[in-house]
Amino acid sequence: MYHIALVTAPDMEVARELAKTVLEKRLAACANLLSGLESHYWWEGKLCCDNEVLLILKTNAENLPRLEAHVLEAHPYDTPEFVSWVIDSGSKKYLDWVSSNTAFSE
Repeated sequence: MYHIALVTAPDMEVARELAKTVLEKRLAACANLLSGLESHYWWEGKLCCDNEVLLILKTNAENLPRLEAHVLEAHPYDTPEFVSWVIDSGSKKYLDWVSSNTAFSE
């Protein structure tokens, strides 16, 4: 089983560092960084609006808990976004590539 995880970051520097460490640890096979995201949300009783960068991470089910733990530990936000969806279908060749690039290593 495979997953897509979404993580927002405050800027491209943080997003790139998160992507780098996630990929070095092989917790995800791919990280797409989308800049220009405008996030509107409630925080500590106030309505907020900030520019952020969205990371789209592709991983397998085995690595998902480790990926989440790493993001929560390495992220500068008090409560970072980490949500995931199961990939219901995809090309076999691409999903095989995800598998081959998410072999867990310490």
